[in-house]
Amino acid sequence: MRRLLIANRGEIAVRVARTAREMGLETVAVHAAGDARALHVRAADRSVSLGDGPPAETYLSSARLLAAARESGADAVHPGYGFLSENAAFARAVAGEGLTWVGPPPAAMEEMGGKLRARARMQQAGVPVVPGSAALSGDARALAAEAERVGYPLLVKASAGGGGKGMARVDRPEHLAAAVEEARRLAEAAFGDGTVYFERLLDGCRHVEFQVFGDGAGRVVHLFERECSVQRRHQKIVEETPSAALTDERREAMGRAAVAAARAVGYVGAGTVEFLVAPDGNFHFLEMNTRLQVEHAITEETLGVDLVRAQLEVAAGATLPEAWRDGRLTPRGHAIELRLYAEDPVDFLPRAGRIVAWRAPEGPGIRVDTGVEEGSVVGVEYDPLLAKLIVRAENRPAAIARARRAVAEWIVLGVETNLSVLARVLEAPEFQSGRYATDLVEKLSPAGVAGGAPDAAWIAAAFAEAELPPAKDTPAGAPATAAADPWEALTGWRPGR
Repeated sequence: MRRLLIANRGEIAVRVARTAREMGLETVAVHAAGDARALHVRAADRSVSLGDGPPAETYLSSARLLAAARESGADAVHPGYGFLSENAAFARAVAGEGLTWVGPPPAAMEEMGGKLRARARMQQAGVPVVPGSAALSGDARALAAEAERVGYPLLVKASAGGGGKGMARVDRPEHLAAAVEEARRLAEAAFGDGTVYFERLLDGCRHVEFQVFGDGAGRVVHLFERECSVQRRHQKIVEETPSAALTDERREAMGRAAVAAARAVGYVGAGTVEFLVAPDGNFHFLEMNTRLQVEHAITEETLGVDLVRAQLEVAAGATLPEAWRDGRLTPRGHAIELRLYAEDPVDFLPRAGRIVAWRAPEGPGIRVDTGVEEGSVVGVEYDPLLAKLIVRAENRPAAIARARRAVAEWIVLGVETNLSVLARVLEAPEFQSGRYATDLVEKLSPAGVAGGAPDAAWIAAAFAEAELPPAKDTPAGAPATAAADPWEALTGWRPGR
């Protein structure tokens, strides 16, 4: 392996490029026309344009990515996460070009990439799964009967993809048909596969995942857990390790199940086995992500490892490090990751703009992985993740205190973000006690969530009022006063700039 093409953009592309450079590998960035000046392009040794067009014609185009690999002389491809990272056809196409694929075997990706197929394989391997259904038909009567069998409340879930897309909660039978139709539409748009199924919604659960790693010699290990229960719209925003929900016995049992899941499909490389942990302590297989996870950094911080380096080494034919194989890795301290998104902090819809000020927190035990900087343009055509704040401390209370300080110091102007949501989560008594579940964010009232930052329109109004000409009725010789209503002033100000 000599020259690595990174088939991605943003934070993960920067992250992979930095480790590859430390290993002495040349790096090749790819970019859509609008990303020509992006941070991930400058982080690489060279770059290749994927042309203009939407993501389907650039970062999701196997043909353009393979052409970029040929043009740059790359001999390996790292897919990052998202985009084509879990696309078995793309992995096969990379191998068909004689290039090294930095990821699991395509067959393993196919087995675990579709949730329905993965559930069946896990049941064969003896791993407990969440009660659910097979693929759903279009017959309304059959849908209703199957929903009654699974039980309400339930989730309609897309078999392909992840990230909460193509997922809908259903509490009552009269809402079932509309939820199934909407989930199918979203799944088809996001993943090109409208297959959906029912899964029983287990209330009060924790979402806990285990990092697994395999090598070409058939060895598979787990690198402990990550707690991922702080979510909005079924997407994670805060993760931590170790999980406060696990006893040593439960951790050991879940680790064994995660390794069994990976071994069942001949897994090689980095992957994550996700579980739901019920209030009674029982756990159920949820899905497997056949790629590096967004939240991999907290595992790195507590174990002192570099998972991207391990990915590259295993892809080049190396076996797992001896300390991993012998079980000598022991987590140290506590780590928390907080995801900074460009989104409205109340309805969580993506936001766009140009970052006019960016001051990331610094200090011991603080790491910020990002793909943006001051001056970056943030659009809505890509995932709204801007950066990840990773903090590490000697224990959980110290890590929370460090995270609260870091969030308070983070300055981002020009685009709306979820910073106030992250601050509110860290302040929540449930989070501080460690006794929380996947509904934590839902319990935070919109007013409480948004209260951490004044509305941008009112800030703009305050600046506008300071610059207005004197009011018309100001008496001669009297001190000048601003116009009574800044909203009526014809100053040319408009929202969104």
